[in-house]
Amino acid sequence: MKKIKKIDKPLFIMMIIYIILGLVVILSASSVSAVLRYNVSSYYFFIKQLIFTSASFLIGIFFILNCSTNKYKYFAPIYLIVSMFLLGLVVVIGKVAGGAQSWLDVGVMSIQPTEFCKSAIIIFMGAFYEYSLRKSKNFSFQLIPVVLALIIFFLIAWQPDFGGAMIIAGIVFFTFLKIPFEQKSKLNIIKYTGFGAILAVILLLYSGSEIFYSTQLSRLKFQNPCARYTDDTGYQVCNSFIAYHNGGLFGKGLGNSSQKYLYLPEAHTDFIFPIVVEELGLIIGILVILGYIYILYRILKIAKQCDNIQNSLICYGTFLYLLLHLLINFMGSLALIPLTGVPIPFLSYGGSYNMNVIFLLFIVLRISYENNYREEKKAIARLAK
Repeated sequence: MKKIKKIDKPLFIMMIIYIILGLVVILSASSVSAVLRYNVSSYYFFIKQLIFTSASFLIGIFFILNCSTNKYKYFAPIYLIVSMFLLGLVVVIGKVAGGAQSWLDVGVMSIQPTEFCKSAIIIFMGAFYEYSLRKSKNFSFQLIPVVLALIIFFLIAWQPDFGGAMIIAGIVFFTFLKIPFEQKSKLNIIKYTGFGAILAVILLLYSGSEIFYSTQLSRLKFQNPCARYTDDTGYQVCNSFIAYHNGGLFGKGLGNSSQKYLYLPEAHTDFIFPIVVEELGLIIGILVILGYIYILYRILKIAKQCDNIQNSLICYGTFLYLLLHLLINFMGSLALIPLTGVPIPFLSYGGSYNMNVIFLLFIVLRISYENNYREEKKAIARLAK
């Protein structure tokens, strides 16, 4: 607990605020569908989210904050292999939910390996390139994370989960741009990655994945959703428009949403932000977005203070993980891009996703501790001279 004194306190405080806010809005948004759609207690989703977030927070406080990032070179490959193994199991014995075979039943709960693969590839890329750029100049060796990412992309797209696959691709591609390769090596890796991506698409075409079936391709129709209100391609997004309109500047009051009465089927997950605006108003909605921007700014600031490639890449990867989820969710609910169905940090219900968000933010906080500790030692050394 002593380490909390040296972490990035603004980021830590913002994380706590958003965890609490998320629990409040999930309780409000899920209470109706829990009873009417799932025939369970109105507190069902709130309690499950409370358990997941509390457990994740405690693990973050007592384990992640106390674990040196120097150990990630041993932990990262194991974490990635286990995550990919679970992702492979989904193909064989996964549970179908929301039109995608993305879930594994583990005793009393279900997990979504896709989310663990996202955090695993972020940590692995940091640890791998910290080692490889110092120890090896072999071009083929540098391609290992790219090859693994392409396998993950293929398995996620096969579920089919186009949103998750694109987020993996975005995280790996933009994190890759921050790696200090020679320009020639970077261009070669981009060339081979492009070839691998084309090959993955060809394999998907002949794999039997539903990602290219009419039900999936119909999601590309995203403009003027209210003109297709009776179709699956417009119903949810049009109802999100109605929620935004109902909220006005100051909202209808917490708990008073009308759209959560099954008009928005995923009111407590992918479409929770329209419910937030409907109940709390546009002003609060804008403040929530500004809060996310501030969280992203703190992560970038910590990344720039790092003195090694691993920690810098982990911070940039975490930044991209949050940013891509936010952009795809917000823009999808506003009909600016095709709807792909991804959650937003803290506010959306989802144990696997929020667990990984909290874990990654605690890793960033641990990195901030190491940055501050290093600067403190330098300051003491200067005073001692």
